[in-house]
Amino acid sequence: MSASPQQQILVKVNAVSKSYRRGNQPIPVLEGISFEIVRGEFLALMGPSGSGKSTLLNLIAGIDTVDSGSIVIDDIDIATLNGAELARWRSAHVGFIFQFYNLIPVLTAYENVELPLLLTSLSRRERREHVEAALAVVSLSDRTEHYPSQLSGGQQQRVAIARAIVTDPTILVADEPTGDLDRVSAGEILGLMERLNAEQGKTIIMVTHDPRAAEKAHIIRHLEKGLLTDVSP
Repeated sequence: MSASPQQQILVKVNAVSKSYRRGNQPIPVLEGISFEIVRGEFLALMGPSGSGKSTLLNLIAGIDTVDSGSIVIDDIDIATLNGAELARWRSAHVGFIFQFYNLIPVLTAYENVELPLLLTSLSRRERREHVEAALAVVSLSDRTEHYPSQLSGGQQQRVAIARAIVTDPTILVADEPTGDLDRVSAGEILGLMERLNAEQGKTIIMVTHDPRAAEKAHIIRHLEKGLLTDVSP
């Protein structure tokens, strides 16, 4: 997809390859992947298990590093950052939404959402303002003192989304965000993600097996055996 003059390219993935090793045997996962994402896009990555979509998501999010090629996000080539620099970049620019929520059981909803802010220089009052605003966005202002075990799966995922947006990240990455939810809760989460994209301009990259979830995205990219096979509008 080529960006129009009004669209700003946010992510440039250029000739990215990635392999893992099984003993002495290299196992290629991605081979020469290239594409761009414009700011404010909602992109779905689809493909069968083992196609490399979660690996690609992790590379864009700075969780893993490329073997070759480059990933430029907001004019920063994250492949050139060392471990400490990458960790700082990730905490400032990426919000993570996981299939199984990854909430801390002994922390309340408020405390789970506050976690990313503890790495910043914000004051306690400023952190409170950010957390309350994030929980309001996901309609959980009345659940701030509840623990994960006291929340439904859909509510836990909304807490996870509040945690992902509380730092106002450059991109949101979501790995099977509805994979552990019933159909009704999944629909609510997808609706929330649509609103974050439409109303707050959040750039979202979502891995999913679910065609219904992928339909919410503007662009669908398919991976097959480590190769980008097509682009669907």
